[in-house]
Amino acid sequence: MTASNTAPSNSPSAAFVSRHIGPSPNEVADMLKEVGAHTLDALIDETLPKSIRQKNALEIGPALSETGVIAHMKAIAGKNERFTSLIGQGYHGTVLPPVISRNILENPAWYTAYTPYQPEISQGRLEALINFQTAMADLAGLEIANASLLDEATAAAEAMAMARRVSKNKPDTFFVDADTHPQTIAVIRTRAEPLGWDVVVGDPETELNPEEVFGALLSYPGTSGAVRDLTGIIKGLKGAGAVAAVAADPLALTLLTSPGEMGADIVIGSTQRFGVAMGYGGPHAAYMATTDAFKRVLPGRLIGVSVDARGKPAYRLALQTREQHIRREKATSNICTAQVLLAVIASMYCVYHGPDGIRRIAREVHSRTAILAAGLKQAGFAPLNETFFDTLTVGAGDRANDILTAARKSRINLRDFGDGRIGIALDETTTDATIEAVLAAFGSDAKVAELAGDAGEGLPADLKRRSDYLTHPVFHMHRSETDMLRYMRKLSDKDLALDRAMIPLGSCTMKLNATTEMLPITWPEFAELHPFAPADQALGYSEMFEALSDALCAITGYDAISLQPNSGAQGEYAGLLAIRAFHRANGEGHRKVCLIPSSAHGTNPASAQMAGMDVVIVACDEAGNVDVADLEKKAEAHKDDLAAIMITYPSTHGVFEEEIVKICAIVHDHGGQVYLDGANLNAQVGIARPGKYGADVSHLNLHKTFCIPHGGGGPGMGPIGVREHLIPFLPGHPALDGGDSPVGAVSAAPFGSASILPISYAYAKMMGGDGLKRATEIAILNANYIAERLENHFPVLYRNEKRRVAHECIIDPRALKASAGVTVDDIAKRLIDFGFHAPTMSFPVPGTLMIEPTESESKRELDRFIDAMIAIRAEIEEVEKGSYSIEESPLRNAPHTVEDMAEDDWTRPYKRSLGCLPGGMEAGSKYFAPVGRVDNVYGDRNLVCSCPPLEDYQEAAE
Repeated sequence: MTASNTAPSNSPSAAFVSRHIGPSPNEVADMLKEVGAHTLDALIDETLPKSIRQKNALEIGPALSETGVIAHMKAIAGKNERFTSLIGQGYHGTVLPPVISRNILENPAWYTAYTPYQPEISQGRLEALINFQTAMADLAGLEIANASLLDEATAAAEAMAMARRVSKNKPDTFFVDADTHPQTIAVIRTRAEPLGWDVVVGDPETELNPEEVFGALLSYPGTSGAVRDLTGIIKGLKGAGAVAAVAADPLALTLLTSPGEMGADIVIGSTQRFGVAMGYGGPHAAYMATTDAFKRVLPGRLIGVSVDARGKPAYRLALQTREQHIRREKATSNICTAQVLLAVIASMYCVYHGPDGIRRIAREVHSRTAILAAGLKQAGFAPLNETFFDTLTVGAGDRANDILTAARKSRINLRDFGDGRIGIALDETTTDATIEAVLAAFGSDAKVAELAGDAGEGLPADLKRRSDYLTHPVFHMHRSETDMLRYMRKLSDKDLALDRAMIPLGSCTMKLNATTEMLPITWPEFAELHPFAPADQALGYSEMFEALSDALCAITGYDAISLQPNSGAQGEYAGLLAIRAFHRANGEGHRKVCLIPSSAHGTNPASAQMAGMDVVIVACDEAGNVDVADLEKKAEAHKDDLAAIMITYPSTHGVFEEEIVKICAIVHDHGGQVYLDGANLNAQVGIARPGKYGADVSHLNLHKTFCIPHGGGGPGMGPIGVREHLIPFLPGHPALDGGDSPVGAVSAAPFGSASILPISYAYAKMMGGDGLKRATEIAILNANYIAERLENHFPVLYRNEKRRVAHECIIDPRALKASAGVTVDDIAKRLIDFGFHAPTMSFPVPGTLMIEPTESESKRELDRFIDAMIAIRAEIEEVEKGSYSIEESPLRNAPHTVEDMAEDDWTRPYKRSLGCLPGGMEAGSKYFAPVGRVDNVYGDRNLVCSCPPLEDYQEAAE
């Protein structure tokens, strides 16, 4: 055993490294013997090209123990100042019911789950998401809503792109209400510019000509707080063939006429104030609702209802859920994720409070705002907006600075418009004392009790809501905490997450999300900061951002990091925008061709299209590598307009390509830049630095390599690292630079989903450089171990010249379709019976399975998975021998449910125990999928995307 096979015993991080990494030193030795390598170093030498091997140790500062990192994080958190922020601008104080906090946000059954692509093992989170969709569609007054988007600003940009796709109007101009949050306007401008769309910002009542736009975004209420009837404006837009989108606060919609009733085509907004802390900007679940006519162009994920093999109702992802993987460069969006964990929390907030509870909260917020308005008027500062829900804008002139300073002395942040106006936004946490402190800052000693009798109402009488919402029984059934607790437990019991078993998904890196890493995200010092609070109140965040960025630079070899992109796809987009801006700054704006290997992740061509680039596909050879000859040919053909190449490394096929340095050189020699997709960075940390072997920019999936949990499909974070020449072209933000950056904002908040960055920071601090390197080595060892043991049962499709795979491998069961009629779906569903989530199916090669074990799985769990795969191969052999047909086999009937176990009349040609308890599993520890195999075709033909009464599905069950 060499020193590199285990963390040094005297290291303060040794205990954590050994807990994060699954195999013990003895197991590592056994696995090395199995794969035919003497040491980990020898294995890495055979896996990685020597030309890119990192020679120096990874220096990221001293490693800390778990106890040490908690103390360290407490010290950092203590440097953040918790003021009461009444800044508004889309971010508000809120109260997360403790029963939801403990049993959703802090529960690994929810936060370690993967995206629900396998519906049979995802019924719990799918039900929670369909509750979310139902709530948002109800509040918006429209027929359908998606399962969340990244944030309000990017949802607005998605609405613009959707409007362009469906609009009957030809002009390439989009109108934005000037009373829209400035960060939303900034993100819309960023999105529109590469596509050649003009954005006009103005007063929709006086400056909007519907004939001259393909769509418009209106705000309801506006960022100033004003509430106006949009019916006439929307009617004018639709009469001209343009699309009407509305940004709406869902809490306000409990009291206001819905945008759908006004005729809106699309409604977007943030559900942050439904129980999700501000978190210095995120993560939060945005929503998008639309009419039934536009359901097939709705971006993001959509949950629908289908039936299972017994005809029972079952939830599933529906329609165009991953449309960018199908349409690629023709896709209108690169969205491949959501904010599932946050959408689940928001949906549970609706379930917990019900319509009456949420309406009561909204009325209390509005009542307090009316009291504040009366007090301000009495003090000589009558609000500029006569109508309002929760936000007032006051003209203070040259007294503005004194008022803002006085408020801060009372530890209250108000919004500074910068032109003598002050904004004040109240929320469900606002108290009488808060209102009186605000009035005191304006020089008034008025008391709430005295003002209450004089307070009027800010909601226009003709805009008061009369339609019902949240009418489904789920929003009325769980009033007691006991019922609420049991409902959430019932849903989590239906699902298979990382807390139960290995999730061997290729390219998704489902690794340990350690409890110590998760603790700080709920601390109020991190959770309760407003993203636009004064910088001196966020010194702890600033320190952590700098330290995390330095660590990521050391790991990747890049010179700077932007933490703003709040998903991997958003990082791709930001990286390509940086490349585009670099070429334009050099007077080469004509460089628009982006080379993309045929094996690329579907978001790559979609992101390139969004960045205004033209995609040219580069072939891959039989070994799965980029065809260098074809690359040279394409680079030469487009040398005058080559902008970039997008390449995933190690490749999507799970191999370190030997020619990566040459590939980078070819692109550079022809005037392009190298975008290296960081999805597979877990195979490089500590052993190779992309910024040192030729890449110019990468996005880093913190929700993969750096331990942010997947949360059932979000949150994610996708910061980008760049070399020095691209630093000026990192994303800007109006809150940081006034909007003067060469590349504008790509996310609503300056630092994206800041409140989950402590997870990755704590991980790096506890692992240290040696621990991170060891994690990479073990991830590669685990993948090679699986490949070696499965080779004789399922061929491994790609290896390098020394027969090594990287951190993942692709097994190829396609020949079994001919010999036994077995599909990749059959294998995936049968794995559920063994208690496993399936590997990645049919990507990047249709009909195959891509397996990534990560470093966190023990040899025992790896062997359990391997044994399950071998047992499945034996069942396939029974089909090949004619023991039973594929239709009668345990594979085609998988997954087996409790109903199968309890069936009185078992008529199948295999034993009940083989079907329901394969491999000698004990019934007491067995995971049973709550539904049988889901019928996808039925679900798309009979699309239902909101909570249905169960009796509606009796016909399907008969």
